[in-house]
Amino acid sequence: MSTPTRTVFRGSSAELVGKLELPSDAPTAWALFAHCFTCGKDNSAAGRISRALASRGVAVLRFDFTGLGESDGDFAATGFSSNVEDLVCAANHLRDQFSAPAVLIGHSLGGAAVLAAAPQIPEVRGVVTIGAPADPFHVVGMLGDVTPVVESGEATVSIGGRPFRVRRQFLDDIAMQPQRERISTLDAALLVMHSPVDQVVSVDNARIIFDTARHPKSFVALDGADHLLSDRADAEYAANVLAAWASKYVSNPTTTAGPITDDPAEGAVRVAESGPGRLTQQISARRHRLTADEPAPVGDDAGPTPYDLLLAALGACTSMTVRMYADRKQWPLERIVVDSRHFRIHAKDCDECETATGMVDRIERDITLIGPLDADQRAKLLDIADRCPVHRTLRSEVSIHTAEAPRQRLT
Repeated sequence: MSTPTRTVFRGSSAELVGKLELPSDAPTAWALFAHCFTCGKDNSAAGRISRALASRGVAVLRFDFTGLGESDGDFAATGFSSNVEDLVCAANHLRDQFSAPAVLIGHSLGGAAVLAAAPQIPEVRGVVTIGAPADPFHVVGMLGDVTPVVESGEATVSIGGRPFRVRRQFLDDIAMQPQRERISTLDAALLVMHSPVDQVVSVDNARIIFDTARHPKSFVALDGADHLLSDRADAEYAANVLAAWASKYVSNPTTTAGPITDDPAEGAVRVAESGPGRLTQQISARRHRLTADEPAPVGDDAGPTPYDLLLAALGACTSMTVRMYADRKQWPLERIVVDSRHFRIHAKDCDECETATGMVDRIERDITLIGPLDADQRAKLLDIADRCPVHRTLRSEVSIHTAEAPRQRLT
């Protein structure tokens, strides 16, 4: 599972906070996700779809619009147009730091917003709407009685059971959106996803969007799903279809910042800075990719720490060594679990250490042997655990030689 990386950028009128879901390997494409009205980037559907796409190689930025979630600004001073501006700012941020988004994804009113923003982001090749209204004015029906807003210029309304301040300029702005013209002139492939049983935004909206748009366009029915895709299976299904559809319209991006993507020399493990995190590292070991980082606030917690990986190496080697020995002996070992911890202790507290002063590193390794083994077999397997190659390397004298790599190796 990917771990999101926090990112901050300037929006239409305030600092906006977003999350980047990055795949473990170099991204095959970059996408921008617009959440539903008042939902925020941490909405479960946004998170599930973003993570599912990241697991398929697509990096996704989702963020809080101005005045929502962690982002700065006054929600009452925003409107549909400012949301569109925020999306364009987010795309500019991706372009400047990584690669411009090739795909825009919008959920509910966010779908209407990505349709409006797409013409302002020239790199966009695909637009996806999920449960989106054909006209953004549809959202006014969610506000209840807007008479106080019209009469006084500003009032508190209830949206999804939560109070929000809304100004008349919001209503005026959303009423003047040329959405049908935008849809009819959209110069990108379109995927319309909608549940036939959506009780918030009727599926009739999907028909209008689809009929108005030019080809290439596709429609997918999210059968049985609710408006917010609150069921994990529905969100993952949407992500699967979305990722497959997007693969036709995106190619490997050229990034302005990112990991070294050529393979390391045979037998070498490469570690290179990767992604937006200050300390985030991409690890390339043969055909495998891992991510390393440090916990917040030092790092962005996008992956295990270097010491976590050291303990993982010891634990994996221990388990493999014990397994091979037990299989060779045909002993009834069903499963092995290795828990390891690393910390520093005073040398004087270590009876078996040769060092007498200062601090020493200590690793505690607990091995669980599951199966109907007798006492002698268990004792022997614990003895075998100390013979794993990584254990021996850690206990032996190690020589590490450091040199600067030739420049052409990293170009």
